[in-house]
Amino acid sequence: MNVFDRNVNFDALFKFSQISRSTQQHLKNVYSSLAVCMLVAAAGSYIYFMTRLFQGGLIMLGSLALMGWLATIPHSPQTEKKRLAILAAFAFLTGLGLGPLMDFVIAINPSIIVTAFLGTSVIFTCFTLSALYAQRRSYLFLGGTLMSGLTVLLLVSLFNMFFSSALLFKVHVYLGLAVMCGFVLFDTQLIIEKAEMGDKDYIWHCVDLFMDFVAIFRKLLIILALNEKDKKKEKK
Repeated sequence: MNVFDRNVNFDALFKFSQISRSTQQHLKNVYSSLAVCMLVAAAGSYIYFMTRLFQGGLIMLGSLALMGWLATIPHSPQTEKKRLAILAAFAFLTGLGLGPLMDFVIAINPSIIVTAFLGTSVIFTCFTLSALYAQRRSYLFLGGTLMSGLTVLLLVSLFNMFFSSALLFKVHVYLGLAVMCGFVLFDTQLIIEKAEMGDKDYIWHCVDLFMDFVAIFRKLLIILALNEKDKKKEKK
């Protein structure tokens, strides 16, 4: 029998039998919101390149304020539009905040931005599918390990403030990338469990995954930029 004659059942491929229909609908809302957040963040980055009027510190304070505001508003049909507007504003400021780093990367090689985005998309998609297809709760055990990883990252960052070591900086970046990949697995399964228990706040769940995506994108930008700089030094 010719293997090319076999029909692929795509319905079965994307069937998550371990996840209830209501939770699957919830995930559709989460990922739809995530896609919109990425578009709005891209618009924010574009505005930064066009104006360069916004300072990093103010953007960070604004993002934190919006997150705090969003967290204080309960999820309900009456507050949904308001919370979506806050989410969009948060994504916009996040895009603005990426501007200085992307400026630095463009000075080295503009194509790094496209490569980093594609790489982030592939990584995020692969780890998301791994979490969706895996047995429920199988990755929730990572919570403690990931929090320990964040503590190690904080300590490495503090040490490097005094030693300014290129090696410590690279360790921080690569370890940070690994930790954030783990958070995609953990957060995805945690969102599923919360939804199964009745928590349908897709807007806040979108924030979790959006922050994971942005963190991975940042790390890849830095890694690719450092590698490109090393290649240029070797050629000289």
